[in-house]
Amino acid sequence: MDQIYLLMLVALAVLAVVDLVVGVSNDAVNFLNSAIGSKAISFRTIMIVASLGIFIGAVFSSGMMEVARKGIFVPGEFYFDEIMMIFMAVMITDVLLLDFFNTLGMPTSTTVSIVFELLGAAVVMALIKIGMDNEQTIADLGTYINTAKAIEIISGILLSVVIAFSIGALVQWLSRLIFTFHYEEKIKNFGAIFGGIALTAITYFIFYKGLKGTPYYGSFKDILAQQTVLIVSVGFVFWTLFSYLFMKIFKKSILIVVIAIGTFGLALAFSGNDLVNFIGVPMAAYHSYEAWFASGEAATSFSMSVLDKKVPAEPLLLFIAGSIMVLTLWFSKKAKTVTETEISLSRQGDGAEKFNPNFISRNMVKGSTKLANFLTTLLPDSVTSRIEHSFTKPVASTLEKDQAEMPAFDMIRASINLMVAGVLISIATSMKLPLSTTYVTFMVAMGTSLADRAWGRESAVYRVAGVINVIAGWFFTAFIAFAVAGTMTYLIYLGGPTAIAVLLILACSLLVRNYLLHKRKAEAKLTSAGLKKSASKTVQGIIAESSQNISNVVSRSQTIFSGVIKGLGKQDTKILKSSKKGVEKLGEDIEDLRNNLFYFIKNLEETSLRGSKFYISILVHLTDISQSLEYIAKKGFKHVNNNHKALRFNQIKELQEIDAALSGHLQSIITVFDHNELKEINGIVTKLNELNESISDKIDQQVALTRAEESSPKNTALYFNILLETKDLVTAVMLLMQQYGKNVK
Repeated sequence: MDQIYLLMLVALAVLAVVDLVVGVSNDAVNFLNSAIGSKAISFRTIMIVASLGIFIGAVFSSGMMEVARKGIFVPGEFYFDEIMMIFMAVMITDVLLLDFFNTLGMPTSTTVSIVFELLGAAVVMALIKIGMDNEQTIADLGTYINTAKAIEIISGILLSVVIAFSIGALVQWLSRLIFTFHYEEKIKNFGAIFGGIALTAITYFIFYKGLKGTPYYGSFKDILAQQTVLIVSVGFVFWTLFSYLFMKIFKKSILIVVIAIGTFGLALAFSGNDLVNFIGVPMAAYHSYEAWFASGEAATSFSMSVLDKKVPAEPLLLFIAGSIMVLTLWFSKKAKTVTETEISLSRQGDGAEKFNPNFISRNMVKGSTKLANFLTTLLPDSVTSRIEHSFTKPVASTLEKDQAEMPAFDMIRASINLMVAGVLISIATSMKLPLSTTYVTFMVAMGTSLADRAWGRESAVYRVAGVINVIAGWFFTAFIAFAVAGTMTYLIYLGGPTAIAVLLILACSLLVRNYLLHKRKAEAKLTSAGLKKSASKTVQGIIAESSQNISNVVSRSQTIFSGVIKGLGKQDTKILKSSKKGVEKLGEDIEDLRNNLFYFIKNLEETSLRGSKFYISILVHLTDISQSLEYIAKKGFKHVNNNHKALRFNQIKELQEIDAALSGHLQSIITVFDHNELKEINGIVTKLNELNESISDKIDQQVALTRAEESSPKNTALYFNILLETKDLVTAVMLLMQQYGKNVK
């Protein structure tokens, strides 16, 4: 029986490796976004700098491991077998929870997840012990649990959100007021001072937060505390001189150095302090096993008070953990997904928004807009004019491909993100406040975005909704971590080794499923049959570029329409649902083209009015095609999903005839556009017109049949709706072809 604990230890070691992977994938957002978003340095350089920070922080991390052993519960109140159940439940929950957030592409706090998992598992185990002891009641729960720590973490969430957002917004607003968006000249003049302030703040942060918990921190802790003013003053003088010489010698902006060192500092702090979130529990389990094995006592009677003592660091384990973290940073696709979320919420330019607006975001934006307008009326015109001048953005390219290649935000904002996050975390650490690295870095980035007017009237409701979703996810993390870890503990207590085996198999299955799901999404994004936005300036150029789009839309339309007819014939909701999703994606792609209309018209030659009219007409016809297909797909799905009477055999047969004819014509269109045989269009238009007349005849026949013998209202309505909307669909395709036919030379 004792061998089961050795197997549990092996399982915990494997889970620790997996947890490192999923944890780094989520927390990479904390230290990569400012550098990636600003494009101040190459991606390869960013990764090298961050990797060094992660590895150094991991190798010298040891002191923070106390949290997993005694920070949340009182270890002396539990026996070895109970502690192992707690640790196993915590690790399974942590891996699944973090992987879930990674798959969604949402940043969350690994600190909060591990703390509330430990809390939930320990509470359930304590309740089990209380239930088995007739002399104890629920009031004795405080004997087992460090409740003050949980309250401290919850208050830390609220504190992190409010303070980080507010300070980030204020510092960014003042910085932009001074440097403006045209900061290049001012950086040449005042860059040494700015670099001195920023680099002093970041290096101070590295010493206070990044190296806390290392074996060497105790030797200079008192010096940092007693000589703070002197150290900061000397650091400012040194870094100011360094900044001046760097700009003079290398003729480059000091902001590049600020961003590089800031990225290193945050990566160092992350691995040095958050490593406990990934391997703290398995290491505590390892030390527990060592102590129990050496004691010779039964697992059910060996008290875990040994965890109250300090234990030596495990250099080899820390080295391995650091290596795994670095490899994950380089190869994890999910890390890139999570990073994209924050950058999309903080980017300066327009573009597709990841989140949909909600009631809260709409009202917050309305209220903020009214407040801003009111405050503006209180300021003198000269002050308002000065502020507006500072916040006037450079004229951006109207080509969307140029916008995609531009940084999400400039180096001023990236530097402020890193500097403010570093200072706030340093202050919180010195005051022993439980500010989360994730919360601080994310909310600082959101605050600087707001102050920089990145959240304009065009995007504010989407960005605010995104921030609300992320914050809600943080609270969801705490709740779900507590509940799931507690449930896992109870299941393991009831089922023993069998339950552990089942839960591990389930965890592996879910991890594989999420990996495959994310991989499919990533591949779909890379190989998406999306529509290409035109960048041509003439009608003939637009015709040539949009041929692929027409072929794409027609091919997808053929698949969708045939799917609906097939689904109706087989009464198969799965096929109909797939068609419904397909037309929704088609509609989104066409809507994306319509949203690009502004950039398209801006890019046209002044004399090419004909080109803009042609392009707009094409968009109108594509929209009509999409809307007709959407109506047909939704009606078909609703009819079958509600279990209404199936269409009659003759009706299905006629729809299949229409589908066969339409598919043939659409395939001809695909061939014409794929091989640039546009002169064949007139013949296709004639055939489409004949199909339309055939559909009209079928409508007349159905009218006569309905008057004579049809008895199902739902059946009849569906058939008429499909015929009428198919007629509109054919008309839209015909008009699209005619538009091309008129403009082909």
